[in-house]
This record gives sequence, structure tokens and C-alpha cells, in this order.
Amino acid sequence: MNRTHQNDNSNKAGYWSAVFSMTLCVAMLIASEFMPVSLLTPIADGLDATKGQAGQAISVSGFFAVVASLLTSTVAGKLNRKWVLLAMTGCMLLSLVFIALAPDFIMLMVARALLGICVGGFWSLATAVIMRLVPADSVSKALAIMYSGQAVAAAFAAPLGSYMGDLIGWRGVFWVLVPVVAVNLIWQMISLPSMPTDKKQGFGEMFGLLKRGYFARGITASICVYAGAFAMFTYLRPYIESEVKGDVLLLTFLLLLLGVAGFVGTWLGGKFANDHAVRFLQGVPLVMSVVTAGLIGLSGSVFMVGVLLALWGICNTAMSIGWMTWLSQNVDDAPEAAGSIIVAAIQAAILFGAAAGGVLLDGFGINVTFAGSVVLTLVSLCLVGSGRGVLKPQAE
Repeated sequence: MNRTHQNDNSNKAGYWSAVFSMTLCVAMLIASEFMPVSLLTPIADGLDATKGQAGQAISVSGFFAVVASLLTSTVAGKLNRKWVLLAMTGCMLLSLVFIALAPDFIMLMVARALLGICVGGFWSLATAVIMRLVPADSVSKALAIMYSGQAVAAAFAAPLGSYMGDLIGWRGVFWVLVPVVAVNLIWQMISLPSMPTDKKQGFGEMFGLLKRGYFARGITASICVYAGAFAMFTYLRPYIESEVKGDVLLLTFLLLLLGVAGFVGTWLGGKFANDHAVRFLQGVPLVMSVVTAGLIGLSGSVFMVGVLLALWGICNTAMSIGWMTWLSQNVDDAPEAAGSIIVAAIQAAILFGAAAGGVLLDGFGINVTFAGSVVLTLVSLCLVGSGRGVLKPQAE
């Protein structure tokens, strides 16, 4: 059986070094996954593709992330989890090299599919690995540290990618990431302890988890809140352009503000999520729904839009820490299976939210798109309710 909440390192500094190595991996995964957003036009021009085709480079990685999150633990079997994580980081390194060298659109899509496998595989194991690296009372702190990598990438990857792309070209941007990931691979090799497992996970275990009423309810709530979040976030640019009447400079500033605010969310998650996980699951959709509704009504004030987007950025990172802390506390007997399910659910929710938001935007306009986001986040809040329905029986 998989060991959980076990400190496999005898040296405390050693296991925190392993956590920080995973943090850098998260930053590189997020930066690699969403970097094409800021480089869409030059990538399309460089590969003789349309902007729409270049945009598919983002969605294809999301699709393969869903598949990988469901298959990784099963395919990995009884392999030492250290070597599985190293394989994922190695695949990320290869995908970046392939993207930088891509002679045509087909090679770009193959490289992005490989990156998607890394994203889904890493995230499906990440929480279970954190539970093995640190003591139980440090799990939320370790998760917050790991998710700070996401906050850093969300805040700086897109603006830096756009700026550097003008200086060294879009291929050069991906080449810059290559040595960072190579160093990260070496760091992980040194810092991650051996993490053998004597239990092979099958699909039956995942289906069995979904038969637990509290877990199925929680997963459904997580799908709704992530779908709602990305139904709004994906279409912030048209909102700022059409409703706020902002230019590219204002757009860059507001996105940077949103990303930097995420650091506050990681601090809140690390400090309070371990003891108040349910409060996070209740508070995040409530605040997000209020913020999104406020964006609809207060678009005439740039100051208020900035304040609201900062609040949204805080919730965006706190949301992930809250849900992963909930998982670590309520499915601690099967963290890898639970991690596979929740990562697949989140990735699918992101794809659904972005797609549904696009349909609403094209058919009814940005305000209806944001209203749809509000509805989805409120559904998540209703599913969590008092919190009892998403807690395992002995935790009530």
C-alpha cells in the first residue's frame, strides 16, 4: 500500500529542497503550457499557419493532460515515483527542444501533445508525492510553496514571453527555457528521495472512489468552480478591450496585477488551508462570483476593475491549494487515484469552461459570458454547502 504523510527524508532541509524542486517544475510546466498565448502571432507566421491553428497548440496540450492524468498512475504501476517524476521532467525538456526546432505545424502539435502528457502526469502525482515528502501538518504549507510556482509563471511568463519574443524570436524564448528545465531535472534527481510503491493502481480503484458520495460531490463542485473561472479568465482580453476600452498597455498591467495577487493566495492557502479547507471551498466560489458580477457592472472604472481582478487572482491560487488540501485530508487512503481523478476533472473543466465561454461570447456577448461564469461558480458553492457533504464520514 502507498505510504502517505511519510517523511522519506531524514533531513528536514532535504525534503524542503525536494518541495522547492517541484515548485520550479510547476513554474516551468505552467510557463511552457501557456507561453504560446503571448507568442501566438509570431508562431503562426513562422510556421505558415493561421492564428486559429496556432491556438490549437494550447488546446491539444490540455487534451493530452486529461488523458495522462487518468493513465499515469495505472501505467506507472509499481515504478518508483521518483523516477516517474524525473521522466515527466525529462519529457518536458524534450518537448521544449522539439517546439524550438519545429519545422512545421505538425511537429509543433506533437511537441505540445508531449508537453500535455507531462502536465497531466506530473499534477496527478504531485499531491500524493507532497504527502510523502512532508509531515501531515506541513502538507498545506508544502502545497502552497509548490503552487507559488504557478503564481510566478502566471504573473510573469506571458509578459516576459511577449517582450523576449520581440528581441530573440519565439523559438529563442523556448530555447531560454531549455537550460532552466535541464537544471531542474538535475535538482530533482539529487533532492527527491526514493519513493517506491508496492501497490499497482487500476481503473477499478478510481471508479471505486467515485462511488464515495462525498468524493463525487467534491469532484463535481471542483469541476464547476474551475469551469466558471476559465469561462471568465479566457475572455478577459475581449472584456478589457470592449467594456473597459483599454489598450494593450492596460491589458498587460491588469494581467500582471492579477498574477502578482496570486502570491497572496498562496500565502493564505499555506497559512490557513490545512485547518480550514472547507472554508476555502466555500469562500473561493463566493468571492469569484461576486467579483465576476462586479466586473459586469463596474467596467466603467479602471480602478475598480483592477481591485476586482486582484481579488480574483488571490482566489485563483487559493482555489487550487484548497482543493488539493481537501483531497489530502479526505482521500488519504488513495491519494494517487484521487489525484488522477481531480487533475483530469480540472483539465476537462478548463477545456469546457473556455469552450462554453467562447460559445456564449460569439452568440450573446461578453456580459452573458461572465454571467455564465457566475452561475457555474455559484453551483459549486451550492454543492459544497455547509461542507458536511464533501467530508469523509469520519471527518464529520
